[in-house]
Amino acid sequence: MFTLCSWGKYLSDVYLACAPVDWCLVAKTRVLFVCIGNACRSPMAEGFARTLGADVLIAQSAGLAPALAVAPLTHCVMLEKNIDLGDCYPKELERMEGDYDLTINMSGYDLPPHSTAQVEVWEVSDPIGESEEVFRQVRDEIEQRVLQLIGRLRARKPAASEARPAAAKVDTRRRPTRQ
Repeated sequence: MFTLCSWGKYLSDVYLACAPVDWCLVAKTRVLFVCIGNACRSPMAEGFARTLGADVLIAQSAGLAPALAVAPLTHCVMLEKNIDLGDCYPKELERMEGDYDLTINMSGYDLPPHSTAQVEVWEVSDPIGESEEVFRQVRDEIEQRVLQLIGRLRARKPAASEARPAAAKVDTRRRPTRQ
């Protein structure tokens, strides 16, 4: 049996140069989570996104005016969900490199013209200086929003049956086609 490849050549199935598409390698959506200090909300969102949605997105976070460190209560409440933010540190939005497909703005302010990425606004209160209970409430709200985002992204990923187009069958006996 022979297969017709996209460039018009016939290849034997034994020596098939056209590898099937591995949809695990399809480009993931690059998401940037932004808040004011990159010390509470955006690190929480980044942590949830990396942990729960690594199959569909690549997450990073930044702040408009980054703090010196991620708030200790942010670490504590995220560890309650088994998410360790140990390597996370505040980053300035203006210094973020790369192209993003989506920017999630939780700062409550308009973002400076940083990229051409689509911007989605999440109105989530800033827990800085608040009690541990407020941090938990904010964490839970962000978790739900990140799960909704992941669900939307997974819904856009093609199903296995759609992802792999059937190889064109070729009549190698050179019979005229029926019309």
